Amino acid sequence: MPRLRTPRLRTVLLVTGSALLARRALRRRIQASPLWPMPALEEPVSGRPRARALRLLVTRHESVADGVVQLRLEGQDLPAWEPGAHLDLVLPSGLIRQYSLCGDPEDTSSYTVATRLIDDGRGGSREVHEQLQEGSEVEVRGPRNRFPLTTGAPSYVFVAGGIGITPILPMLRALEARGADWRLLYAGRTRASMPFLEEAEKLGGERGRVSVVAEDEDGRPDLAGLLADSAPDTAVYCCGPEGLMEAVAAALPGHCELHLERFAPHTSADGNGPFEVELRRSGRTVPVPAGTSVLAAVRAEVPNVSYSCEQGFCGTCQQRVLEGEIDHRDELLTDSERDDSMLICVSRARGERLVLDL
Repeated sequence: MPRLRTPRLRTVLLVTGSALLARRALRRRIQASPLWPMPALEEPVSGRPRARALRLLVTRHESVADGVVQLRLEGQDLPAWEPGAHLDLVLPSGLIRQYSLCGDPEDTSSYTVATRLIDDGRGGSREVHEQLQEGSEVEVRGPRNRFPLTTGAPSYVFVAGGIGITPILPMLRALEARGADWRLLYAGRTRASMPFLEEAEKLGGERGRVSVVAEDEDGRPDLAGLLADSAPDTAVYCCGPEGLMEAVAAALPGHCELHLERFAPHTSADGNGPFEVELRRSGRTVPVPAGTSVLAAVRAEVPNVSYSCEQGFCGTCQQRVLEGEIDHRDELLTDSERDDSMLICVSRARGERLVLDL
Protein backbone atom coordinates (compact mmCIF):
# COMPACT_ATOMS: atom_id res chain seq x y z
CA MET A 1 0.00 0.00 0.00
CA PRO A 2 1.53 3.37 -0.98
CA ARG A 3 2.50 5.76 1.83
CA LEU A 4 0.59 9.07 2.11
CA ARG A 5 3.31 11.67 1.84
CA THR A 6 2.06 14.39 -0.48
CA PRO A 7 1.15 17.72 1.18
CA ARG A 8 -2.09 17.84 -0.79
CA LEU A 9 -3.29 14.49 0.55
CA ARG A 10 -2.34 15.40 4.11
CA THR A 11 -4.40 18.59 3.77
CA VAL A 12 -7.43 16.62 2.56
CA LEU A 13 -7.19 14.29 5.54
CA LEU A 14 -6.91 17.20 8.01
CA VAL A 15 -9.94 18.97 6.51
CA THR A 16 -11.97 15.74 6.57
CA GLY A 17 -11.08 15.12 10.23
CA SER A 18 -11.95 18.69 11.20
CA ALA A 19 -15.31 18.43 9.44
CA LEU A 20 -16.10 15.22 11.30
CA LEU A 21 -15.28 16.82 14.66
CA ALA A 22 -17.38 19.88 13.79
CA ARG A 23 -20.33 17.67 12.81
CA ARG A 24 -20.13 15.82 16.13
CA ALA A 25 -19.96 19.11 18.05
CA LEU A 26 -22.98 20.44 16.17
CA ARG A 27 -24.93 17.27 16.94
CA ARG A 28 -24.19 17.75 20.65
CA ARG A 29 -25.35 21.40 20.47
CA ILE A 30 -28.55 20.39 18.73
CA GLN A 31 -29.33 17.75 21.33
CA ALA A 32 -28.70 20.25 24.13
CA SER A 33 -30.95 22.91 22.60
CA PRO A 34 -34.24 23.66 24.44
CA LEU A 35 -35.87 24.03 21.01
CA TRP A 36 -34.96 20.60 19.68
CA PRO A 37 -34.65 19.81 16.81
CA MET A 38 -33.53 23.42 16.15
CA PRO A 39 -29.84 24.12 16.93
CA ALA A 40 -28.78 26.58 19.57
CA LEU A 41 -27.43 29.76 17.99
CA GLU A 42 -23.83 30.91 18.38
CA GLU A 43 -25.17 34.47 18.78
CA PRO A 44 -28.65 34.21 20.36
CA VAL A 45 -31.30 36.43 18.81
CA SER A 46 -32.99 36.77 22.19
CA GLY A 47 -31.68 37.02 25.73
CA ARG A 48 -29.62 39.58 27.57
CA PRO A 49 -25.87 38.97 27.93
CA ARG A 50 -24.69 38.68 31.51
CA ALA A 51 -22.57 41.37 33.06
CA ARG A 52 -19.02 40.44 34.02
CA ALA A 53 -19.10 38.40 37.23
CA LEU A 54 -16.83 38.93 40.23
CA ARG A 55 -16.12 36.64 43.18
CA LEU A 56 -16.04 38.66 46.39
CA LEU A 57 -15.38 37.71 50.00
CA VAL A 58 -17.92 38.45 52.72
CA THR A 59 -15.85 40.13 55.43
CA ARG A 60 -18.67 41.57 57.51
CA HIS A 61 -22.18 40.32 58.24
CA GLU A 62 -23.89 42.44 60.88
CA SER A 63 -27.35 43.44 62.00
CA VAL A 64 -28.09 47.15 61.43
CA ALA A 65 -31.80 47.13 62.38
CA ASP A 66 -34.52 44.66 63.29
CA GLY A 67 -34.58 42.14 60.45
CA VAL A 68 -31.88 43.94 58.43
CA VAL A 69 -28.30 42.76 57.85
CA GLN A 70 -25.44 44.60 56.19
CA LEU A 71 -22.77 42.83 54.13
CA ARG A 72 -19.28 44.06 53.31
CA LEU A 73 -17.99 42.36 50.15
CA GLU A 74 -14.26 42.73 49.53
CA GLY A 75 -12.17 42.43 46.38
CA GLN A 76 -9.49 44.35 44.48
CA ASP A 77 -9.82 47.22 42.00
CA LEU A 78 -13.60 46.89 41.94
CA PRO A 79 -15.62 48.64 39.19
CA ALA A 80 -16.60 52.19 40.06
CA TRP A 81 -20.18 53.13 40.95
CA GLU A 82 -22.25 56.22 41.69
CA PRO A 83 -25.07 56.83 44.19
CA GLY A 84 -28.22 54.93 43.23
CA ALA A 85 -26.37 51.91 41.77
CA HIS A 86 -27.06 48.31 42.72
CA LEU A 87 -25.41 44.89 42.51
CA ASP A 88 -26.75 41.55 41.34
CA LEU A 89 -25.89 38.90 43.94
CA VAL A 90 -25.82 35.30 42.74
CA LEU A 91 -26.93 33.43 45.83
CA PRO A 92 -25.85 29.89 46.77
CA SER A 93 -29.08 28.43 45.34
CA GLY A 94 -28.49 30.18 41.99
CA LEU A 95 -31.13 32.84 42.62
CA ILE A 96 -30.14 36.36 41.54
CA ARG A 97 -31.24 39.27 43.69
CA GLN A 98 -30.59 43.00 43.41
CA TYR A 99 -29.36 45.10 46.34
CA SER A 100 -28.57 48.81 46.39
CA LEU A 101 -25.03 49.87 47.19
CA CYS A 102 -24.99 51.91 50.39
CA GLY A 103 -21.28 52.30 51.10
CA ASP A 104 -18.62 54.74 49.88
CA PRO A 105 -18.16 55.05 46.08
CA GLU A 106 -14.53 56.06 46.66
CA ASP A 107 -13.76 52.67 48.23
CA THR A 108 -12.53 50.45 45.37
CA SER A 109 -11.76 47.51 47.67
CA SER A 110 -15.28 46.70 48.86
CA TYR A 111 -19.01 47.01 48.24
CA THR A 112 -21.62 47.38 50.99
CA VAL A 113 -25.23 46.22 50.69
CA ALA A 114 -28.07 45.66 53.14
CA THR A 115 -31.21 43.56 52.97
CA ARG A 116 -34.32 43.02 55.03
CA LEU A 117 -35.51 39.50 55.80
CA ILE A 118 -38.84 38.86 54.07
CA ASP A 119 -40.55 35.98 55.88
CA ASP A 120 -43.13 35.34 53.16
CA GLY A 121 -40.76 36.06 50.25
CA ARG A 122 -39.25 33.62 47.76
CA GLY A 123 -36.15 32.76 49.77
CA GLY A 124 -33.52 35.21 48.51
CA SER A 125 -33.38 37.40 51.60
CA ARG A 126 -33.23 34.35 53.87
CA GLU A 127 -30.20 33.06 51.95
CA VAL A 128 -28.45 36.39 52.45
CA HIS A 129 -29.25 36.38 56.18
CA GLU A 130 -28.42 32.75 56.88
CA GLN A 131 -25.87 31.58 54.30
CA LEU A 132 -23.69 34.55 53.33
CA GLN A 133 -21.73 34.60 56.55
CA GLU A 134 -18.27 36.08 57.12
CA GLY A 135 -15.65 34.11 55.23
CA SER A 136 -17.96 32.91 52.46
CA GLU A 137 -17.61 33.92 48.81
CA VAL A 138 -20.38 35.27 46.62
CA GLU A 139 -20.61 35.99 42.91
CA VAL A 140 -21.74 39.51 42.01
CA ARG A 141 -22.51 41.27 38.75
CA GLY A 142 -22.57 44.97 38.11
CA PRO A 143 -22.72 47.59 39.42
CA ARG A 144 -25.63 48.98 37.39
CA ASN A 145 -27.55 52.20 37.97
CA ARG A 146 -31.18 52.77 37.06
CA PHE A 147 -31.67 55.33 39.85
CA PRO A 148 -28.95 57.92 39.22
CA LEU A 149 -28.65 61.15 41.18
CA THR A 150 -29.31 64.05 38.84
CA THR A 151 -26.96 67.01 38.95
CA GLY A 152 -27.85 70.66 38.82
CA ALA A 153 -31.28 70.57 40.49
CA PRO A 154 -31.90 73.66 42.66
CA SER A 155 -33.05 71.45 45.55
CA TYR A 156 -33.73 67.83 46.43
CA VAL A 157 -36.42 66.05 48.44
CA PHE A 158 -35.98 62.38 49.43
CA VAL A 159 -38.64 60.00 50.71
CA ALA A 160 -37.36 56.64 52.00
CA GLY A 161 -39.48 53.80 53.30
CA GLY A 162 -37.63 51.31 55.51
CA ILE A 163 -34.93 49.47 53.53
CA GLY A 164 -35.50 52.07 50.79
CA ILE A 165 -32.95 54.24 52.58
CA THR A 166 -30.11 52.15 51.10
CA PRO A 167 -29.80 53.82 47.66
CA ILE A 168 -30.62 57.23 49.13
CA LEU A 169 -27.93 57.28 51.82
CA PRO A 170 -24.98 57.68 49.36
CA MET A 171 -26.95 60.43 47.61
CA LEU A 172 -27.29 62.36 50.86
CA ARG A 173 -23.56 62.05 51.54
CA ALA A 174 -22.73 63.29 48.03
CA LEU A 175 -25.13 66.25 48.24
CA GLU A 176 -23.90 67.18 51.70
CA ALA A 177 -20.32 67.21 50.38
CA ARG A 178 -21.43 69.57 47.59
CA GLY A 179 -23.30 71.86 49.95
CA ALA A 180 -26.56 71.24 48.06
CA ASP A 181 -30.04 71.98 49.39
CA TRP A 182 -31.80 68.74 50.41
CA ARG A 183 -34.45 67.33 52.74
CA LEU A 184 -35.27 63.75 53.75
CA LEU A 185 -38.44 62.14 55.05
CA TYR A 186 -37.55 58.70 56.43
CA ALA A 187 -40.56 56.50 57.27
CA GLY A 188 -40.77 53.04 58.82
CA ARG A 189 -42.94 50.85 60.97
CA THR A 190 -40.78 51.38 64.06
CA ARG A 191 -37.56 53.25 64.73
CA ALA A 192 -35.87 49.94 65.58
CA SER A 193 -36.69 48.58 62.10
CA MET A 194 -35.14 51.54 60.24
CA PRO A 195 -31.52 50.87 59.14
CA PHE A 196 -28.93 53.65 59.15
CA LEU A 197 -31.32 55.92 61.06
CA GLU A 198 -28.59 57.40 63.25
CA GLU A 199 -26.40 58.29 60.26
CA ALA A 200 -29.32 59.85 58.38
CA GLU A 201 -30.22 62.03 61.37
CA LYS A 202 -26.57 63.01 61.79
CA LEU A 203 -26.34 64.08 58.14
CA GLY A 204 -29.37 66.31 58.69
CA GLY A 205 -27.62 68.09 61.53
CA GLU A 206 -29.55 70.66 63.51
CA ARG A 207 -31.18 72.33 60.52
CA GLY A 208 -34.27 70.15 60.52
CA ARG A 209 -33.57 68.59 57.13
CA VAL A 210 -34.41 65.04 58.26
CA SER A 211 -37.93 64.11 59.37
CA VAL A 212 -38.37 60.64 60.88
CA VAL A 213 -41.86 59.13 60.91
CA ALA A 214 -42.24 55.84 62.80
CA GLU A 215 -45.71 54.51 62.11
CA ASP A 216 -46.19 53.01 65.57
CA GLU A 217 -45.52 56.46 67.11
CA ASP A 218 -46.51 59.02 64.50
CA GLY A 219 -48.92 57.37 62.06
CA ARG A 220 -48.58 57.97 58.33
CA PRO A 221 -46.29 60.70 56.93
CA ASP A 222 -47.72 63.98 55.65
CA LEU A 223 -46.42 63.80 52.07
CA ALA A 224 -48.53 66.67 50.78
CA GLY A 225 -47.15 68.93 53.48
CA LEU A 226 -43.60 67.82 52.75
CA LEU A 227 -43.87 68.62 49.04
CA ALA A 228 -46.20 71.63 49.13
CA ASP A 229 -43.51 74.31 49.39
CA SER A 230 -40.99 72.66 47.03
CA ALA A 231 -39.23 75.08 44.70
CA PRO A 232 -39.69 74.76 40.92
CA ASP A 233 -37.63 71.95 39.37
CA THR A 234 -37.02 70.27 42.71
CA ALA A 235 -35.80 66.69 42.20
CA VAL A 236 -37.91 64.29 44.30
CA TYR A 237 -36.46 60.82 44.95
CA CYS A 238 -38.49 58.02 46.50
CA CYS A 239 -37.62 54.41 47.30
CA GLY A 240 -39.76 52.06 49.33
CA PRO A 241 -43.02 50.10 49.22
CA GLU A 242 -45.26 50.53 46.20
CA GLY A 243 -47.96 52.23 48.27
CA LEU A 244 -45.52 54.88 49.47
CA MET A 245 -44.32 55.62 45.93
CA GLU A 246 -47.88 55.90 44.66
CA ALA A 247 -48.69 58.34 47.47
CA VAL A 248 -45.63 60.46 46.64
CA ALA A 249 -46.58 60.52 42.95
CA ALA A 250 -50.13 61.59 43.86
CA ALA A 251 -48.89 64.41 46.11
CA LEU A 252 -46.18 65.62 43.71
CA PRO A 253 -46.54 69.26 42.58
CA GLY A 254 -46.47 69.72 38.82
CA HIS A 255 -43.25 71.73 38.92
CA CYS A 256 -41.21 68.91 40.51
CA GLU A 257 -39.41 65.98 38.86
CA LEU A 258 -40.03 62.51 40.33
CA HIS A 259 -37.47 59.65 40.42
CA LEU A 260 -38.50 56.21 41.73
CA GLU A 261 -36.64 53.04 42.71
CA ARG A 262 -38.78 49.92 43.02
CA PHE A 263 -38.07 46.62 44.78
CA ALA A 264 -41.08 44.90 43.19
CA PRO A 265 -42.48 44.80 39.65
CA HIS A 266 -44.68 47.69 38.60
CA THR A 267 -48.35 46.92 38.12
CA SER A 268 -50.39 48.30 35.24
CA ALA A 269 -53.86 49.71 34.91
CA ASP A 270 -54.31 47.51 31.84
CA GLY A 271 -54.76 44.51 34.16
CA ASN A 272 -53.67 40.94 33.89
CA GLY A 273 -56.12 39.53 31.36
CA PRO A 274 -55.49 36.42 29.23
CA PHE A 275 -53.76 36.45 25.85
CA GLU A 276 -51.74 34.18 23.55
CA VAL A 277 -48.03 34.00 22.83
CA GLU A 278 -46.75 32.47 19.62
CA LEU A 279 -43.24 31.02 19.77
CA ARG A 280 -42.27 31.69 16.19
CA ARG A 281 -39.15 29.54 15.85
CA SER A 282 -40.64 26.51 17.60
CA GLY A 283 -44.03 26.81 15.93
CA ARG A 284 -46.04 26.67 19.14
CA THR A 285 -48.81 28.90 20.49
CA VAL A 286 -49.04 29.20 24.28
CA PRO A 287 -52.07 30.53 26.18
CA VAL A 288 -51.22 32.94 29.00
CA PRO A 289 -54.09 32.87 31.53
CA ALA A 290 -55.03 35.86 33.66
CA GLY A 291 -52.64 36.13 36.59
CA THR A 292 -49.99 33.88 34.97
CA SER A 293 -46.72 35.36 33.74
CA VAL A 294 -45.50 34.90 30.18
CA LEU A 295 -42.42 33.26 31.65
CA ALA A 296 -44.43 30.61 33.50
CA ALA A 297 -46.57 29.86 30.45
CA VAL A 298 -43.59 29.65 28.09
CA ARG A 299 -41.55 27.47 30.44
CA ALA A 300 -44.34 24.90 30.41
CA GLU A 301 -43.49 24.41 26.71
CA VAL A 302 -39.80 25.37 26.70
CA PRO A 303 -38.42 24.46 30.15
CA ASN A 304 -34.87 25.72 29.53
CA VAL A 305 -35.77 29.37 28.96
CA SER A 306 -33.43 31.41 31.17
CA TYR A 307 -34.76 33.46 34.08
CA SER A 308 -33.76 34.48 37.58
CA CYS A 309 -35.26 37.36 39.57
CA GLU A 310 -38.86 37.10 38.25
CA GLN A 311 -39.30 40.78 39.14
CA GLY A 312 -38.16 42.59 36.00
CA PHE A 313 -34.81 43.69 37.39
CA CYS A 314 -32.02 41.36 36.25
CA GLY A 315 -32.76 41.07 32.49
CA THR A 316 -32.05 37.33 32.28
CA CYS A 317 -35.42 36.56 30.65
CA GLN A 318 -35.31 39.31 28.00
CA GLN A 319 -36.82 38.09 24.72
CA ARG A 320 -37.27 39.66 21.30
CA VAL A 321 -40.85 40.48 20.29
CA LEU A 322 -41.71 40.11 16.60
CA GLU A 323 -45.38 41.15 16.70
CA GLY A 324 -47.84 42.60 19.18
CA GLU A 325 -48.04 45.52 21.59
CA ILE A 326 -46.16 45.13 24.88
CA ASP A 327 -47.30 46.22 28.32
CA HIS A 328 -43.85 46.89 29.82
CA ARG A 329 -43.68 46.45 33.60
CA ASP A 330 -39.95 46.16 34.15
CA GLU A 331 -37.51 48.65 35.63
CA LEU A 332 -34.55 47.76 33.42
CA LEU A 333 -34.96 48.08 29.64
CA THR A 334 -34.03 51.24 27.81
CA ASP A 335 -36.49 52.99 25.49
CA SER A 336 -34.77 51.54 22.42
CA GLU A 337 -34.82 48.02 23.90
CA ARG A 338 -38.53 48.34 24.62
CA ASP A 339 -39.22 48.87 20.92
CA ASP A 340 -38.71 45.18 20.13
CA SER A 341 -38.11 43.21 23.35
CA MET A 342 -39.60 42.51 26.75
CA LEU A 343 -38.85 40.88 30.08
CA ILE A 344 -41.26 37.97 30.06
CA CYS A 345 -41.21 37.52 33.85
CA VAL A 346 -43.34 40.64 34.44
CA SER A 347 -44.41 42.30 31.18
CA ARG A 348 -47.56 41.32 29.33
CA ALA A 349 -49.51 41.99 26.12
CA ARG A 350 -51.71 45.05 25.65
CA GLY A 351 -53.77 43.12 23.12
CA GLU A 352 -54.72 39.51 22.57
CA ARG A 353 -51.46 38.21 21.10
CA LEU A 354 -47.69 38.48 21.13
CA VAL A 355 -45.14 36.76 18.90
CA LEU A 356 -41.75 35.97 20.47
CA ASP A 357 -38.53 35.01 18.69
CA LEU A 358 -38.39 31.65 20.47
